[in-house]
Amino acid sequence: MGNPMKKKCAECTLLLVMFAFCICVGGGHAVMTVEAGNHEERAKEDLTQVYRMILNGVTGEFLAGHEVDEAFLCWFEAKYGQAAVKSIAAHVLDGEMEPQLWYQLTGSTMHVLWLSYCQDTGFQRYQLRDVQQLNSRDSGETVLSFTGDFNLAEGWCTTEYMKEQPGGIRDCFSQDLLACMNEADILMMNNEFVYSEGGAALPGKTYTFRALPERAKLLQEFGTDIVTLANNHVYDYGDEGLLDTISYLKEQGITYFGAGADIEEASRIIYYVANGRKIAFVTATEIERTTKFTREAGEDSAGVMKTLDPQRFTELIAKAKKNSDYCIAVVHWGPEGALMYDGEQYKLAERFVLAGADAVIGGHPHRLQGAGFIQGAPVAYSLGNFWFSTGTLYTTVAQLTIDEAGDLTLRYVPCIQRDLKTSMITEEEELERYYQYLASVSVGVGIDSDGRLHDKSADDYDAGSVRYDSDLCETQVLGARDLDGRVIDIVGNLK
Repeated sequence: MGNPMKKKCAECTLLLVMFAFCICVGGGHAVMTVEAGNHEERAKEDLTQVYRMILNGVTGEFLAGHEVDEAFLCWFEAKYGQAAVKSIAAHVLDGEMEPQLWYQLTGSTMHVLWLSYCQDTGFQRYQLRDVQQLNSRDSGETVLSFTGDFNLAEGWCTTEYMKEQPGGIRDCFSQDLLACMNEADILMMNNEFVYSEGGAALPGKTYTFRALPERAKLLQEFGTDIVTLANNHVYDYGDEGLLDTISYLKEQGITYFGAGADIEEASRIIYYVANGRKIAFVTATEIERTTKFTREAGEDSAGVMKTLDPQRFTELIAKAKKNSDYCIAVVHWGPEGALMYDGEQYKLAERFVLAGADAVIGGHPHRLQGAGFIQGAPVAYSLGNFWFSTGTLYTTVAQLTIDEAGDLTLRYVPCIQRDLKTSMITEEEELERYYQYLASVSVGVGIDSDGRLHDKSADDYDAGSVRYDSDLCETQVLGARDLDGRVIDIVGNLK
């Protein structure tokens, strides 16, 4: 709270200015003797004085780093009215400049207001690049959903199974799971193969995945909005396979990031505006750690965005965070087949959070790894095989939810891949086993009965609200075997 006397003085000063302004534009006896041209000029003068009060007192944080000037405030007043300007001025004069004030007054954060300003005026039009407007299903929250590895490559077990089903891809997932995916405001999937009929498989690589171009339309069945191409298989068929993939994704209207014809395209940031907030997505791959099959994009060469050396990616995260309310980092990392994340994953996650990531979503190990928190930011280390293998494995649709107050939470939707079909888990005993598994491979988290993760190090952590505690769980999980006890290889297929 501000100083009461300071607040009173601030309000008095503002009221005097606004009173003078209102006398000029509000009619009444005082203006009866003033010529129209004079009172219009005086009104502009007094409003300009209010603008200057705001601009002389604001902080860069309150303006989210944007180049706010009188032109912006004039636009703001025209769009939201004098009462909104008056409220801003009063808070500035009182020194109470919380960034959420913009959202409270308008239903949009400063980042979103700035986008609207640029859209309406043509100023800084580059701000509008790679920005998509969403109409969220719920005005009170925004749901961002993520899945793990899936594979539509020809000759692979999942695709061969799909071909045998009367309903095609829809018979490979439970109906409630498909509904869950389609209901997300944003659904992101990991496209770990190419859509192409060209190119040649990289010599010496054990697994190379190529799907027919028409398979790209199947992404629509899930309600896919965006795919990450920052992985170790999107370059399996060289430049031609990668560039074909991008072309067919564009044809289907699917947003992609993490790879491209050059580093500028591979490192682009994707922004969404939902419920008055701006959300940035960035992605990169740490894989391969020891081999060089997948090419890193260069100034004039196609490839992927890599983060084996994290500096370029952390700079990208910082840039994304500077221009948005939330930054979600999606990363391909970690050793294949590992149930627990390793020290390198943790170190990278820490660097990503310090650079500005509000959440980190990981994949690649082909197993559902655990989760944790770093300085309050949730980290999902690996979402596992979503639809990739013949093994019986736990997986998930990870949901990041931004509520009306702006709080971000991570939830795991319990799923299982069994007999080449992925389904939501609904049976009570299986749900219990799933959450015990998740708790056993996580660190420093509590999990409530709805699958939401809670940070045990947070000041407001309520142990009574959680059902599973990662530090108390003693469940033993299987390593080189699936949930049925059968031996599996690193991608989850039966040997």
